[in-house]
Amino acid sequence: MTRRLFGTLCGLVFLVSLGRTVFAPLVETFQTEFGVGTAAVGVVTTLVWLGTALPRIPVGYLLTRVPRHRVVLATGALLSVAAGFTATATTIRTLQLGAFGIGLASGGYFVAAIPLVGELYPEAVGRAIGVHGTAAQLAAVAAAPIAVALVTLADWRATFWVLAVLAAVVTAVLAYAARDGDGVDATAADRDFLGALRHWRLMLVGMLMIATAGFVWQGLFNFYVVYLTTAKAFTTTEASTMLTVVFAAGVPAFWLSGRLADRFPRVPYIIVTLSVYVAALLALTEVTGFLAVLAVTTVIGYTIHSLFPALDAWLLDTLPADVRGSAYAVFSGASLLLEANGSGAVGFLTDAGYAFDAVFRTFALGLVAVVALLTVLYVLGFVPGTERRTAAE
Repeated sequence: MTRRLFGTLCGLVFLVSLGRTVFAPLVETFQTEFGVGTAAVGVVTTLVWLGTALPRIPVGYLLTRVPRHRVVLATGALLSVAAGFTATATTIRTLQLGAFGIGLASGGYFVAAIPLVGELYPEAVGRAIGVHGTAAQLAAVAAAPIAVALVTLADWRATFWVLAVLAAVVTAVLAYAARDGDGVDATAADRDFLGALRHWRLMLVGMLMIATAGFVWQGLFNFYVVYLTTAKAFTTTEASTMLTVVFAAGVPAFWLSGRLADRFPRVPYIIVTLSVYVAALLALTEVTGFLAVLAVTTVIGYTIHSLFPALDAWLLDTLPADVRGSAYAVFSGASLLLEANGSGAVGFLTDAGYAFDAVFRTFALGLVAVVALLTVLYVLGFVPGTERRTAAE
């Protein structure tokens, strides 16, 4: 039962991840379909990620009373309904509401499913979560090709109808796989919310590391196709290929970065990775030509996705076990609330007349200041957990 349940979870996380990333390759299509500018579509993509952020802390509390697999089933059902609603959207407002619903489903899923995966394989938590995360990343890679194919064969609505049907089917299979409840009912009540807040300094440093980089990343990938077609004179096909590459680079990044974070001092490793990410962002605003943009795109995709497992390894290893779940829920929810505004900010700035290159260059320079601040904090010994290296120590 455990293997079947885990396989079904990998299938559902693929769909959940697809739902929150498939909006990016459809930005131009939405602009044409609804006759709106980049700001309005930027709100659509922002609402997906706001929806991903908002339920994390409430769902974390809910999980102290409801078994994880039941919450996962509820998020699968919500994903199906929200995707179907999105497919019927006739105005930009209803599209935005559908996007928010898909985001809520994804946020609730990750908070419930990741601890469940760990409970299914208590002797191989890292490997299990790695496989689960790879399934999510593969969906991000496939989002652009799937969207382009379905738009070509039918229209943009087909993407969400397919998602709605598959989510309903996989959720039903998951309900069948978990029908006995063996191995999935036990839920460790380790979410001491007041205790978690005592680690505010650790969470703030973590947010400085990832929320700032994620804010820029949200604005970049959600407008990547539009950016490359307008600022770099790429065709839509070429730009969609780049969007696929930036996510494909994340597949080896997830697999390798966690291992590197265990081998090297984690905070310096995170700072170096963030520095390379910033350098690649600055380079992107300067380079032209397919091969040059391809090279920079690959570096951006690899480094931003490398930050996620490295930061998780540092944060989860540093937090005490009795508040680890609640503190991580607060951290991830607060971080995503900030990150989700990135695409909206890019949309409003470009609608106001600022060029994409100027916007992304300014964002990158802001991240240079973040890297400098993190370096100073680390050198002065103000970063918690720098003395610990692995979860096993």
